[in-house]
Amino acid sequence: MLPSSTLLPAVLGLLTGLSLIVAIGAQNAFVLRLGIDGRGRMIGVVVSICAVSDAVLIIAGALGIGALIEAVPVALVVIRVVGSGFLIVYGLLAARRCRGAARTRSAHRWRRSARAR
Repeated sequence: MLPSSTLLPAVLGLLTGLSLIVAIGAQNAFVLRLGIDGRGRMIGVVVSICAVSDAVLIIAGALGIGALIEAVPVALVVIRVVGSGFLIVYGLLAARRCRGAARTRSAHRWRRSARAR
């Protein structure tokens, strides 16, 4: 095989992976929120964890995670349970933050109306 015949698919795979990472999703929104909130000392660790997890997932997909799941069907069940648990916890934490923000806004409105009296 010529180097150019193997280089093109590798470059296309890399660009596809980058396009998936660059799109604003839940993970990127979380990292942006940490940066905006000013938790600067944590942001480096979070970005590193996200980058490593993205790389692992891309490599696993490229190397054939399907073959693993076909060989060990329990792996799919474990992946589903762990993924579902993560999403449930993440959703509950987001709901808690949302409720806290709503309370803060209503308390601010109440204080402002009390001052106007």
